[in-house]
Amino acid sequence: MASSNIGIQTGSAWFQRKINLRPQHRGVHLVTEEILRQIPELSQFSIGLCHIQILHTSASLALNESWDPDVRDDMEMMLNKIIPEEMPYRHSCEGPDDMPAHVKACFLGSSLSIPITDGKLALGTWQGIWFCEHRNNAGSRKLIVTLTGCLRDSTRSPLSPVSPIASTSS
Repeated sequence: MASSNIGIQTGSAWFQRKINLRPQHRGVHLVTEEILRQIPELSQFSIGLCHIQILHTSASLALNESWDPDVRDDMEMMLNKIIPEEMPYRHSCEGPDDMPAHVKACFLGSSLSIPITDGKLALGTWQGIWFCEHRNNAGSRKLIVTLTGCLRDSTRSPLSPVSPIASTSS
């Protein structure tokens, strides 16, 4: 990540959108670009935080390797070894993959907070957002993306206002 000389900024802005991820087969999927396409407002923030929350209890989010797809396949393999389906789970009304999916979601987590720098997510060179689908036959998944921070200085580059954002100055 390049160092930024933004300095202290005043004022704040908030933006929130519910987005959908396309249905995926069971496994670990890189979804950074799919998410970014649905939040073009990110480019209007000079500095801040992007919070992403998945609205499901049998899928998860993680920040990890974005270059080698073998890492995602290996992660799915390890999750299945650590949390097997062949256990005497009491909760099984939605099928044998349901309770293990809940456990995997707890292990990996349901949200990410990523810094925003100069209108982009401040990710490491090989980092990307993983969507981890833990069910065999799930549909699309919903995320809530919340952006908070300072908007870019309009004197440096012409930007249209973000809507709906509540913006205040100090």
